[in-house]
Amino acid sequence: MRHFPIFLDLRGRRVVVAGGGDAALAKLRLILKSEAQVTVFATNPAPEIITWDGERKLRLVKRAFAPGDALCASLAYAANEDDAEDTRVAALARADGALVNVVDNLEASAFITPAIVDRDPVTVAIGTEGAAPVLARAIKADIEAALPPTLGLLARIGQGFRKAAEVLPMGRKRRDFWSEYYFNAGPEALATKGKLGVELALADLLIQHIDAAPTQGRVDLVGAGPGDPELLTLKARKLLDKADVVIHDRLVSSEILELIRREARLIDVGKKGFGASAKQEDICALMIEHAASGAHVVRLKSGDPGVYGRLDEEIDALEAAQITYAIVPGITAANAAAAHLGQSLTKRGRNGAVRFLTGHDVKGFAEHDWRNLAKPGEVAAIYMGTKGARFLQGRLLMHGAAPDTPITAVENASRPDARIIGSTLSRLPADLSAAGPDGPVILMLGLLPRAAEAAVPHLNEEFA
Repeated sequence: MRHFPIFLDLRGRRVVVAGGGDAALAKLRLILKSEAQVTVFATNPAPEIITWDGERKLRLVKRAFAPGDALCASLAYAANEDDAEDTRVAALARADGALVNVVDNLEASAFITPAIVDRDPVTVAIGTEGAAPVLARAIKADIEAALPPTLGLLARIGQGFRKAAEVLPMGRKRRDFWSEYYFNAGPEALATKGKLGVELALADLLIQHIDAAPTQGRVDLVGAGPGDPELLTLKARKLLDKADVVIHDRLVSSEILELIRREARLIDVGKKGFGASAKQEDICALMIEHAASGAHVVRLKSGDPGVYGRLDEEIDALEAAQITYAIVPGITAANAAAAHLGQSLTKRGRNGAVRFLTGHDVKGFAEHDWRNLAKPGEVAAIYMGTKGARFLQGRLLMHGAAPDTPITAVENASRPDARIIGSTLSRLPADLSAAGPDGPVILMLGLLPRAAEAAVPHLNEEFA
């Protein structure tokens, strides 16, 4: 992020604009929505600028920009639509200490003006670092359509009531009050009884929330999916918006963590196979501690919480502490990896079942039904198998698996940096060592990428 988005308080502050044509008009239409003291320097100003000067919405100075014109100004716009003149204006304004925007010149600008959706006092700013103005306008149109024109009125009424609402304690209780106002009571009262009805509804709502019993804490055990934020379920996404505390695994992607409500407390309890790990009993204790204090806790797990996520241990702890909980499934890594390979996990004539296995468990390398796994045509998704690749290889070969049995490793399944590492049983440890994967890896026993499978016609006959 090159341009950091902020909302600058311009009440009573100077803003100067050099130029009187279309570029200046475009900026002025936005700036005049603020409470800034605006001065325009233009030798040939557009009629609208002259009208605004007459209405005292701005001050017009009919001459070119000169040294000292930007003194004490917060912002300065060079909008003459002439490169040489805008360069001169920008240099003078910078010398006066103002932040300068040169219209349509990103490199010469200290700040940029975003596309704005105005539902005063609710303002949505959309920026693309100057890379895609057309895209910004399209996003603006979508947001304009999504936000009702009455939203600004509801926000202004709510703003006037904020002092009264401070009788509610900070945190979830106050947030629940405002949530009910903006999404239920407020719009309903405005539609049926108008502005006065909204004010009365706010007062009644506050009394209801003051008298309400303390909110009970709860825990949602949520699957974050394999990493692509677009594969997050709608239910999971909504819970991330509501959570007070999010206790998350190491493998939850940064893109998904970015979706969490900014005020929520994030606790990283990441585990790494054969490495330093948070103790499971400590994770359970954290969930119980925060939920018992009334917090809404999301225990965010990579993939699906019920697939090698030690879900039962956490449920047992919550039930023992009499904490309310719910399970929200997620897309597990095996599904994402198979999709990345262009393959299904089951296929008529090849395999009627698929196994989810782990390369190691709490006791070390995990033992399985190796004899059946070694049969031709078997398909298995092996989680946490990278460190145990040589152990897996040895067990399968010992029980009769063919050395050329395909095993495809998929690193960072579903993510932009996903990588396919093709291998066979005989080469698996060496191929993984050479590839040096750093992200989460799942081993797909018996599956090749679709294109590679098509190049090996005997596989379908062998696995039939």
